[in-house]
Amino acid sequence: MTAARSGPAFSVHDIPFSTYGSWFDISPVVAEKTYADDLHLVSHQNGMHPVLSLVPLDPATGARAETGVEATPALLRWTGAGGRVDLGYESPDTVRLRGSGMDLRVSAAAQALTPFSGTYFFHDPAADAHVFTSYETGRRYRITVLSGVVTGTSAAQGLGSADRGLVVAAEAGGAWEIAIEELDTARPPYTSSATFGEIVESARQSFAHFVDAVAPWRSSATPAAELAAYVVWSATVRPTGLVTRPAVLMSKHWMDKVWSWDHCFNALALAPGCPELALDQFALPFDHQDESGALPDSVTHSEVLYNFVKPPIHGWALSRLRRRLPTPPSQEQMRETYQRLERWTEFWLTARRAPGAVLPHYQHGNDSGWDNATTFDPERVIVTADLAAFLVLQLHELADVARELGMNDEVHRWTRAAGTVQAALLDRLWADGRFVAEGVATGDTWSSAGLLDLMPVVLGEHLPEEISSTLADHIKAHLTPYGLATELPTSPHYLADGYWRGPIWAPATILIEDGLRRAGHHRLADDISARFRALCETHGFAENFDALTGTGLRDRAYTWTASSYLLLAEAHALRE
Repeated sequence: MTAARSGPAFSVHDIPFSTYGSWFDISPVVAEKTYADDLHLVSHQNGMHPVLSLVPLDPATGARAETGVEATPALLRWTGAGGRVDLGYESPDTVRLRGSGMDLRVSAAAQALTPFSGTYFFHDPAADAHVFTSYETGRRYRITVLSGVVTGTSAAQGLGSADRGLVVAAEAGGAWEIAIEELDTARPPYTSSATFGEIVESARQSFAHFVDAVAPWRSSATPAAELAAYVVWSATVRPTGLVTRPAVLMSKHWMDKVWSWDHCFNALALAPGCPELALDQFALPFDHQDESGALPDSVTHSEVLYNFVKPPIHGWALSRLRRRLPTPPSQEQMRETYQRLERWTEFWLTARRAPGAVLPHYQHGNDSGWDNATTFDPERVIVTADLAAFLVLQLHELADVARELGMNDEVHRWTRAAGTVQAALLDRLWADGRFVAEGVATGDTWSSAGLLDLMPVVLGEHLPEEISSTLADHIKAHLTPYGLATELPTSPHYLADGYWRGPIWAPATILIEDGLRRAGHHRLADDISARFRALCETHGFAENFDALTGTGLRDRAYTWTASSYLLLAEAHALRE
């Protein structure tokens, strides 16, 4: 059968095939910047680990079949001269595969098995299924044959180094079908009344409902909206381990975490159509807030990192999130959010202010989210204008929420604090038409050719007009045909693939576009939006992009990039 198509076709070389809620994907990407020849089942429990390789075989020779791979949100297909193999998700932890005219070898990705690493393979007589157990993921992968036969196994119960796996084939020229489950220790033998066609149709409908919810405004003028929605939908995982809520990972490639500023952009994109999921995205890092009030750097299945933080954009994000939600959060929800945001703000006002200082500081470029930006070249422990600007917006948002909660004393407290920080920002860090950074230890100040120095434009309507206009002029110099370069292309420090030293990034684009628009620079904001949308429509949703060619760089299926496209495309559609 041919499944009804919903959503765009895409390359699994760039975007992994997965489904909402699943902790594994099907992809040739098996590690950072590492591509295998064959598709693998890649799990993201306990990190990114390729567990099983999936290799279509020529039935006549037993050799690897020459195939092409096609993918849409509901169906993955290998097609060769003699037949095909189809794969679809029956549930977040189970895929079904069927084939005709080709056999399939399922084998452990790693041959080495030690007492602490690798994958063990055996036949489970209780379930009449073959099982791979992975030390790396701590999970089991059970293969149940629904039709066809196992024509051979290798290294079952074998130890040491071996090629472990099985081959499944059809009987008498028919078709074969198997189920692969990711499970913990045990469950009843696999059974299902759903046909393969029914599970594909169910997945198709699930994605169709999602894209209709998050992008009902899409049209031919926003041609990448469905693919952007798929990137977000397929990167969403169910609560497991340290992930306390349904979570949109940054990617189901190697950037398989929730970082404590990335999550804000996903929350904003989801808010109108999937409000509960959006609120979960905003809240998740706060579930791991430490005693000092700091948010973790990142959260994933079995790891929460605190060695760095991320910038306090959460007041900015909450202000927009509340306006985008179809129904306002309850008083109880807002009270909890207020308390969490208050503690996060107090962290910056206490742990990150030197004695007698008004302005907070970063301890490393990683704290800013702009890890290696040239602003941090002279020193790393520095006071920067972007940090002060984000904190001002967060203080204003605390005042607004306190007002809604009837906490009048707190309204005055936060409003005064916002005024004090902004005054210090303009007094200490605005010099000769630019914002400068200041070393905490030395008191030295400097400016750079990096876009980070211009981020105070996010203050929008709070900035004096002459300063916002000057920042807008400087921002124009960073525009390439594809968007905002994070380092001036004329700078001696510019690097085409230099992370925050040149490439275009989604969060900087969103924050600057929003600040410009709120400051009244609509034409420039429109231009930035149009260039970034065109970039995504041509080059996809990479972690970042070459500013001079538009080529996608690093992780090629990044959710904050997809969400940023959805935000800009929606706003453009509504303006039109």
